Amino acid sequence: MQAIVFDDFGGPEVLVAREVPTPEVRPHDLLVRNASIGVNRADLLHRKGAYGRAYFGDADTMGLEIAGAVVAVGPLVRGFAVGDRVMGIVGGGAYAELSRIDHRMAMHVPEGLGLVAAGAVAEVFVTAHEALFHLANLQAGESVLIHAAAGGVGSAAVQLAKAAGARVFCTASGDKRDAVLGFGADVFIDYRSEDFAAVVAQATDSKGVDVVVDFIGAPYLERNVRSLAVGGRMVAVGLLGGAQGATLPMDAVLYRHLRIFGTVMKSRPPEVKQAMVQRFAERWLPALAAGAIRPVIDSTYPLADAALAHSRMESGVNVGKILLLPGAA
Repeated sequence: MQAIVFDDFGGPEVLVAREVPTPEVRPHDLLVRNASIGVNRADLLHRKGAYGRAYFGDADTMGLEIAGAVVAVGPLVRGFAVGDRVMGIVGGGAYAELSRIDHRMAMHVPEGLGLVAAGAVAEVFVTAHEALFHLANLQAGESVLIHAAAGGVGSAAVQLAKAAGARVFCTASGDKRDAVLGFGADVFIDYRSEDFAAVVAQATDSKGVDVVVDFIGAPYLERNVRSLAVGGRMVAVGLLGGAQGATLPMDAVLYRHLRIFGTVMKSRPPEVKQAMVQRFAERWLPALAAGAIRPVIDSTYPLADAALAHSRMESGVNVGKILLLPGAA
């Protein structure tokens, strides 16, 4: 089968298509013929060497999420059969024509959702659900500030927060305003020309928001914390702006009774990732089937053009998910 590999860490140009063996099916595995493969920032880090030559449970090649049709099942699989349309999260090995996935991290694709679109669901919506609800315990009537709201996880988080009845503040570049408002944002903040902390303070009569979901890291930490209301919760999901040089205002943490969480999926044990997938599926698959939430697709590329997909993500211009399509020319 064809897969995307690299011999040396580096830029997008190191990614090449090569014939590799088909994965062996283990007892809990589904073997899936991929129709759609999600591109994630973790893939860029993998390519650059951030994880070394690590093995993440399913393969040492890159790629975290897939959608496609089941072509084989292991003897301990329950609830899935050959021919089923599935989507889910893998521990590596998504960038290929065929991938194996533990059935406990797979979900049935709802009727009415195409397999290409389904490739844009699992990683971003599971991550967004984990941050907003499992960790931050966002409730109807509360307010949330979501940074990088035009990206994959950001666009999913905006939709989930809005569907849950929250007031949603979002940051992104001004050219993405219409898209982010279309996801359900109530207040859009252009991070290039506006101070999000000042906007939040003005819009909340200086009370602050109940939850912050942050992808930026150190440059935003102090303002994030000072934007939280009493009892507020912040979840750190990414470090797009770096991890060094942050100032944590301990007075705000102490006197406002704040909580700060961090979450990352790639390095978590399989049982933890399985629980994350199931929590999302139980709450949100009906909404996905009904069209109340939807995957946001920026662009698609043939599998062999993975380098171009990585270049687009690194440019920062995408709105929503970038997908790879095996078999596309």
